[in-house]
Amino acid sequence: MELRGDKVVLRSVTDEDREVLDTIVAEPEVAAWWSPPDDYEDMAAVVFRGEVIGAVQFDEETDPEFRRAGIDLFLTAKHHGKGLGADTVRTLARWLVQERGHHRLTIDPAAANTAAIRCYGKVGFKPVGIMRQYWRNHRTGVWQDGLLMDLLADELA
Repeated sequence: MELRGDKVVLRSVTDEDREVLDTIVAEPEVAAWWSPPDDYEDMAAVVFRGEVIGAVQFDEETDPEFRRAGIDLFLTAKHHGKGLGADTVRTLARWLVQERGHHRLTIDPAAANTAAIRCYGKVGFKPVGIMRQYWRNHRTGVWQDGLLMDLLADELA
């Protein structure tokens, strides 16, 4: 898999990427929202100017009555606030709509992760509602709320 955005490239994770991704997911700004993945097999590396700066993943519901796809990602803190998250999400969203045929996409950041919510809004995701005690913080063990956001294919920015 290789997808090209305006600024980033999404490609399969290689063995060499794993150590870099482990370092990124351990950064305090990332670890606040992400627990270390067991494996990066179902993720794509996010590459900016030749450097792996994070990872993105998607899941798909293929039941024709409920068909949709979901997206999740993390980026190294040194590249937060530069539009690279939005480019990553937009690039994967376009592929999920155009190539995989999804009419609806979801994303579910922590309700307190205002930077992620703002990023996803730039792509066109809209808040649907709060999911109470949705995810368990791996560092504190406390259940946290999540925000369900969705995007319809014709709303993709």
